Amino acid sequence: MAYTVVWFKRDLRVHDHAPLAQAAQRGPVLCLYVVEPSLWAQPDAALQHFRFLQESLVDLAQDLRRCGAELQVAVGEVPEVLARLHALAPFHTLTSHEETGNGHTYARDKAVARWCANQGVAWREWAQHGVVRRLPTRDVWHQRWQTFMHAPQMPAPAPGSLAGRALPWPTEPWPEGAWPGLDIHDPPLRQRGGRLRGWQVLQDFLHDRSRGYRGGISSPLTAPTACSRLSPYLALGCLGMREVVQATQRRQQQLQGSAEPGAGWQRQGLTAFMSRMHWHCHFIQKLESEPALEFDNLHRGYNGLREGDWNEAHFAALVAGRTGWPMVDACVAMLRETGWVNFRMRAMLVSVASYPLWLHWRPVGQWLARQFLDYEPGIHWSQMQMQAGTTGINTTRVYNPIKQAQDHDPHGHFVRHWLAAMRRVPDAWLLEPWRMPPGVQARCGVRVGHDIAQPLVDLDQATRAAKARVHGLRAQAPVRAAKAAIVQKHGSRVHRDSGPRRKATAHPQQQTLDF
Repeated sequence: MAYTVVWFKRDLRVHDHAPLAQAAQRGPVLCLYVVEPSLWAQPDAALQHFRFLQESLVDLAQDLRRCGAELQVAVGEVPEVLARLHALAPFHTLTSHEETGNGHTYARDKAVARWCANQGVAWREWAQHGVVRRLPTRDVWHQRWQTFMHAPQMPAPAPGSLAGRALPWPTEPWPEGAWPGLDIHDPPLRQRGGRLRGWQVLQDFLHDRSRGYRGGISSPLTAPTACSRLSPYLALGCLGMREVVQATQRRQQQLQGSAEPGAGWQRQGLTAFMSRMHWHCHFIQKLESEPALEFDNLHRGYNGLREGDWNEAHFAALVAGRTGWPMVDACVAMLRETGWVNFRMRAMLVSVASYPLWLHWRPVGQWLARQFLDYEPGIHWSQMQMQAGTTGINTTRVYNPIKQAQDHDPHGHFVRHWLAAMRRVPDAWLLEPWRMPPGVQARCGVRVGHDIAQPLVDLDQATRAAKARVHGLRAQAPVRAAKAAIVQKHGSRVHRDSGPRRKATAHPQQQTLDF
């Protein structure tokens, strides 16, 4: 019997799922998800990702069952799983969404393509958001994005429509608990996975929380509710990007001329949110066009800038939340408990790691990938390099953790929530508690170097020295000369201008990607 294998990857939904919809029109289908041991052995994988995946697969299985199909979960490397299935019941077509993942999934997809070619199996891939495979030039990217986002969504198969057409295959034991080799920490306050939860978060944001989006996403005090909190559901495909964009546009239309309380704030918030949707795909496109971005400096002229100066003590203090700068250490504590901090605080963490602590972005990025529940490789590695200053095309952005505390947590509510010792520190010493005289330490019961860390370096001196090294390298003629090619390949186009003056830009300021 001829049938199609629908391979689910980071697209765990049945709505607006082109591979499933198209396969269902052609005949019998087998819906497959593969738990890959080698993927979960990668340095960017964490237990919280695995648990979120499990929760999302439960929802997917239920949705498929309503359509009349069963989700088959196999454990193994994908070419080996396909070979076992093909030996059991030969199939003619494999269909899936394109994926812009980490280097491991890129290599895996190439191995799958070789297997399909050798077996005479047609592999049909579909775009699932605004990233364009084999993009000829950035000049056409924005129009491609607009075309995709405004195209009609693919409806889910009707209830029961796959019944009698789905090919049964004995599913393997469902992976329970922690995957072997992963860390044992699962943030207790993290978001839970699944399409249902993602849909609820989307509706709550569109109809209520979006009023706080503009002006609320920078501070770690307001960001947990002001941000959309959709990022983990987009990263795993529980919600489709086109689905979110069109739902947002419908809500914007409803708010036009609306007398609802807070409608004006909601309109402003959703306008700002829509721009982030565009930037989401823009940054993933960078990794799609240049997969080496995950491993190598985007601008090769920066090779050797930090690699030879690795300081394990600095890195260990950062990971432990013992840098001595309260805003930094509180963010690490929040990540440990929730798997999330807002974008400005993420940028601050990378800035502190890259400049005063002078750490290379790659090991720091691997650690943060495991901390971020919403880890999206294309956004993550692009932003790591932007903040570290190794793209060669972006303005240097250095976030001072003391100034960030002054601007976004002036009364210490955030740091005192996440750092118990800071609750005893007097207000006068809140921003720089390491400067407390011994007598003050004794009276408040907080010992610098014990209850709270002593900063590893002098912040001002270390930052000035780091910036001087980066700017000194940037000023060299060969480094300047190589910038134009990077801007042409990866720079944004001013998409508001559709006329002939459109040109590549180098992101004069870092874009916030809070969803």
